[in-house]
Amino acid sequence: MGISQYLKEIGRGKQGARPLDRAQAADLFGQVLDGSAGDLEVGAFCIAMRIKGETTEEMAGFLDATAARLRRVPVAATAVVLPSYNGARRLPVLTPLLALLLAREGVPVVMHGTATEEGRVGVPQVLEALGRPALTALRPVAAGETVFVPTELLCPGLKRLLDVRRAVGLRNSAHSLVKLMNPCDRAAVVVGSYTHPEYAVSMGEVFERMGSTALLIRGTEGEAVADARRLPQMTGFVRGARVVLEEGQKGTVPATAVLPQGTDPATTAAFIGEVLDGTRPVPASLALQVEHILRLVRQA
Repeated sequence: MGISQYLKEIGRGKQGARPLDRAQAADLFGQVLDGSAGDLEVGAFCIAMRIKGETTEEMAGFLDATAARLRRVPVAATAVVLPSYNGARRLPVLTPLLALLLAREGVPVVMHGTATEEGRVGVPQVLEALGRPALTALRPVAAGETVFVPTELLCPGLKRLLDVRRAVGLRNSAHSLVKLMNPCDRAAVVVGSYTHPEYAVSMGEVFERMGSTALLIRGTEGEAVADARRLPQMTGFVRGARVVLEEGQKGTVPATAVLPQGTDPATTAAFIGEVLDGTRPVPASLALQVEHILRLVRQA
C-alpha cells in the first residue's frame, strides 16, 4: 500500500499528528530504506517527522527495520560502537583518540559514519592522516583493533536517507537513529551523544526500551567523545537499566588539557599521536569516559 497511509497519520502537524505503534513504524521505515517509497513520499516523511518528533515506540520500530537490513560487522569480542556523523568545526575531532585509547585496552572498536557537513573535518580524514583509512568492505574486527565503517557498507538505504539532508537542509529521523544503533554481530556498548538536553531524554528512553548497553553523553560538537575542556555527565545503560556513571561538573575543569590550535587532519592526528605515545597527557574527561565504557563492556 506504500507509505501514504502512514503519512496521513504523522503529517497532520505537531498538534494533530498521531503516533505510530512499533510495528507500523517498522513497516514505514522499512519501506523507506528499501526504496519502495518515492522521492516525494520520502521528503514528506522527513518533514512530517521533523515537525512531529519521534516517539520512543516509533524510534524502536525504526531501529527494528534497520536491524533487519543491516550488514553486520563481525567482532571478536564485546565491541564499543562510536557513531561519527558530525566532525569538527571549532574544536579538533578526538573521536579517533577515544577509539584508540579503548583499543589499547584490548576492546574491538567500530566507528561508523558518513560525510560531514561542508566546512567540517570528519573522522575518516583524521584516520587517513593516522594511516588508518576507512574500510572499503566489511571484515572481522579483532580484539584491540579499531575500524571506521562507512554507513553505505552497513545499509545503503540508510545512507540514502541521511543524504536527504543535502536536498532539504534539515536533519531527519535517520540522524537520530544512527546514534542509537548497534551494527555489530553481537552485543556491544553503543556510545550515544547529544547536543541538546531534550535529546538526552529521548535517547535515554530508547536505550531503555531497546534493552541496550550504552553510554550517553553530551558530546563534542555532536561527536561521541567527551569535551576535553569539561567534565560532562555520563549516563550508562546495562541491558536497558539506567545508571549514572558520572555526575559531571559545570564550567571548565581545572588544569584543562592543551588542545591543538588547528582542527585540520594533520594537526589533530599529530596531537593524537602525542597523547598515545605519552608526550601529552590524556585529557581527564576522556580518561574517565574510557574508564566508564570499559566498565560497561564488562557488564554487557
